[in-house]
Amino acid sequence: MSTGTFPPAKPRFFGGTPLDIQELNEKASLLRQEVVRMVAEAGSGHPGGSLSSADIVAALYFQVMNHRPDDPKWPERDRFILSKGHCAPVMYAALAHSGYFPLCDLLNLRKIDCHLQGHPDMNKTPGVEISSGSLGQGLSTAVGVALSMRLDGLPGHVFVLTGDGESQEGEIWEAVMAAAHFGLDNITVIVDANGLQIDGFTKDVMNVEPLSDKYESFGWTARTVDGHDMAAVVDALEWSRGVAGPAAIVARTVKGKGVSFMENEAGWHGKAPSVEEAARALRELRGEEE
Repeated sequence: MSTGTFPPAKPRFFGGTPLDIQELNEKASLLRQEVVRMVAEAGSGHPGGSLSSADIVAALYFQVMNHRPDDPKWPERDRFILSKGHCAPVMYAALAHSGYFPLCDLLNLRKIDCHLQGHPDMNKTPGVEISSGSLGQGLSTAVGVALSMRLDGLPGHVFVLTGDGESQEGEIWEAVMAAAHFGLDNITVIVDANGLQIDGFTKDVMNVEPLSDKYESFGWTARTVDGHDMAAVVDALEWSRGVAGPAAIVARTVKGKGVSFMENEAGWHGKAPSVEEAARALRELRGEEE
């Protein structure tokens, strides 16, 4: 179990009360700090994409989504599906700070006797809707969830977080086509477009741009936003609920956001920081001077 090298941060906010933009930014910073602690403690994991998507995840869990930590299977809830499942640390941090399970669990990431596996497991972790990690499959699953919710007359919305590297997978575009064909107005995909993947720049590995135009050509309504502008992110997520048909938000982000030596570096896609690097990263995220 945890050695306690990087104790979890104390939560400042609790569910149920709307937060202003400054509070949401602070929540996103808190999630980033947890990501660094968790991955450093585990000695493995994926910090880069977790850090780039922290603003999106904070906006969803602490402002936009209707969900009940004390009743994870509430039928009328909104669903969050992490298609890029390797970025589980940021979702786990949001779940813990929402109250789905104790904060102390976070430091047991990837431990054999803990429910916080390297990729999300819906059978182990409260609040996880879909087991994910095989890239490309999350959006297809989300389309099925959205269809079933419509058939059951449920009011919830399905939010799906994908990556731009993941968008190279053909199954993504099969799902995009299906969502438009069935006219799903209860699904939103958010692309964490940080421009990097494990092998380098996405544009060099397999260019997927222009993403907004591609979604629109498949019959979706799309918007592009600064994924680190919290007000813009919240506005886009709320906008997506009212779109006729499926909605796509392309969020331009920075891989490793908030940690200077991780930003825009493909090497931090799936590498844990050392104790010294983690300490430096946490100082930066807290805004402390060296």
